[in-house]
Amino acid sequence: MKRILVIGSCGAGKSTFAKQLHDRLGIELVHLDQEYWQPDWTRTDREVFREKVRRLVKKEEWIMDGNYRNTMDIRFPAADTIIFLDRSPLVCFYRILKRRFDNKRADLIAGCEERVTFELMKWTLWKFRMTSRKEILQRMDEVKNEKRIVILKSDKEIAEFIGSIHE
Repeated sequence: MKRILVIGSCGAGKSTFAKQLHDRLGIELVHLDQEYWQPDWTRTDREVFREKVRRLVKKEEWIMDGNYRNTMDIRFPAADTIIFLDRSPLVCFYRILKRRFDNKRADLIAGCEERVTFELMKWTLWKFRMTSRKEILQRMDEVKNEKRIVILKSDKEIAEFIGSIHE
């Protein structure tokens, strides 16, 4: 595992999990939220962001967390391992609320105060499952013979996976 992609819904624990992988493996960690969001939750232009991602995946080793469907066509071919945190929408919703009030986030974004919006909640509780999840599963199925595919659904599975990794 040298080029690891960590994907999943908002609140699934991607950044925390990616940090645990980084601590175990010592591989550079890239939080795509930090690459995408500018102060006050201003979005980076789509093509500018895609170019950033193209540059990032050219590196020899990386752990990259983030969903960003519009760059999966760049990241999936570059990764050797794809890890999907396929968590329940209710777990994700709870974790987003907890993160907001604890003010703890593994991938703090400069100039962006943690917030919970109606759109974020709608995405987490319904839209992700109806759109992104299906696309992720389909893309993973297409590359299952070429890549290491890992789907983790619970805290127990995540802990066991992290525990099985040796430097």
